[in-house]
Amino acid sequence: MNLLYSEVEEELRASVRALLADHSPAAVTLARIEAPDVHDPALWRTLAADLGTAGLPVPEALGGAGASVRETAVVLEELGRSVAPVPFLGSAVLATTALLAAGDPAVADLADGTRTGSLAVPLSTAPGRPFTPSVRRDPDGTLSGRVTSVADARSADLLVVPAEGGALFVVEPAAGGCTIEPRRSLDLTRPLADVLLDRAPARQLADEPAVLERTLQTGAGLLASEQLGIAEWCLAETVGYLRERRQFNRPVGSFQGLKHRLADLWLQLTGARAAARHAADALAAETVTATALSPDTAIAVAVAQAHCGTVAVRAAEECVQLHGGIGMTWEHPAHLYLKRAKADQLALGTPGHHRSLLAELADLPA
Repeated sequence: MNLLYSEVEEELRASVRALLADHSPAAVTLARIEAPDVHDPALWRTLAADLGTAGLPVPEALGGAGASVRETAVVLEELGRSVAPVPFLGSAVLATTALLAAGDPAVADLADGTRTGSLAVPLSTAPGRPFTPSVRRDPDGTLSGRVTSVADARSADLLVVPAEGGALFVVEPAAGGCTIEPRRSLDLTRPLADVLLDRAPARQLADEPAVLERTLQTGAGLLASEQLGIAEWCLAETVGYLRERRQFNRPVGSFQGLKHRLADLWLQLTGARAAARHAADALAAETVTATALSPDTAIAVAVAQAHCGTVAVRAAEECVQLHGGIGMTWEHPAHLYLKRAKADQLALGTPGHHRSLLAELADLPA
């Protein structure tokens, strides 16, 4: 186990942070949430193709960078810090993991950033529990059905769709038979949509449910890094504000009660960082084409999600409250982080679900 950031990871972090600071500052993100399409295609091309972050865990033979999900976790941390409106979770994490686990060559198109993908399951779908797909396979091999609340589906060039029986299929919306209906989501920077399939042409990707389970576990483990980034931004922004805001002719941050609240939050964030890094390191040790994770990795993922989701929401709530009146305004970005934190807390399994899963994995019955 290695929880420290390597020199390469720190260099990657610096590059991603500089890019997001230049192209996705808070003012730009606040403006984009009012646009019909929240995703920023120019930022995504630079992030995915120019920096090569879309294919970090993909082997070089398949057009990727040949790195690991540790580097992917670093990118997610920075995306959590900026709540940038890009389809990284849906495409570079969920869809890419499914294609890799199934050994499908289409992963090369996602790895080089020329196309984007999405996993066509409700974002709240959790690993470790039976999943009943709402899509059926027609006698002619096409797919029909409706999938609700799919993340990053609006910008996807291909969809990885689970169907009845546990098989996975690849559907290209441009081929017809597929309608994407936008939904109003809590997190304005990560749009959700309903996917309607009506005899949509499909190509079978895998015939076993284990590929979907591996994808959901990997997504949950890496989502913890995004939650860590959210918490880090909220704490840093709050500390900076309380140093400048003055009441009774002294900085608000000098009040003992607020110091205690921030110190408590810092301790929770430190634990969240350890849990998220442990999950990323454990996932990086797994073979990218394996369809099942080791028990130790599954435990690391459950621990990270059980802890990081709660810490991110707590940090965002403190950020809004301790900013006072300005923190409640639409013009301040604090509400974006609170909504992202709450949406992430529900995504890929709630903390309560992962605590229950952890009890089973660690053989601790209720």
